[in-house]
Amino acid sequence: MGARRLGRERALQALYQLEQDPNAAPLAALEAAWTAHDDEGPKDPAADGFARKLVEGVRAHGADIDQLIESHSHNWRLDRMQRIDRNVLRIGVFELKYLADIPRKVTINEAVELAKTFGNEASSAFINGLLDRIAIAVDAT
Repeated sequence: MGARRLGRERALQALYQLEQDPNAAPLAALEAAWTAHDDEGPKDPAADGFARKLVEGVRAHGADIDQLIESHSHNWRLDRMQRIDRNVLRIGVFELKYLADIPRKVTINEAVELAKTFGNEASSAFINGLLDRIAIAVDAT
């Protein structure tokens, strides 16, 4: 598995934990995500660095990210979305808006893969459609 994909997985796990416990420290939540997978071998520094960038970026730009998601999700309020879907979307929107070095298609495909792995059977289609709408809006600005 590539460093960025692994980083996205750990960032998703940390963001999920932070949503359950808003008082937790972001880096502690990320470290817990890595610790839960100690059996996979030593932590990849590149994956860890990317995961940190995602967690810190989503947290720093959370209000803007959530506003973009809500304004483009038809008939779905953010608080009604599945927690996994909501956090996959947050990572995807952060990448689309703030990490210009990652191609749009890559961001969307990686988000869909995260949704397939961690979400329910409808998650990947929901994530794909919503991120595509958001990507068009981000490109237009």
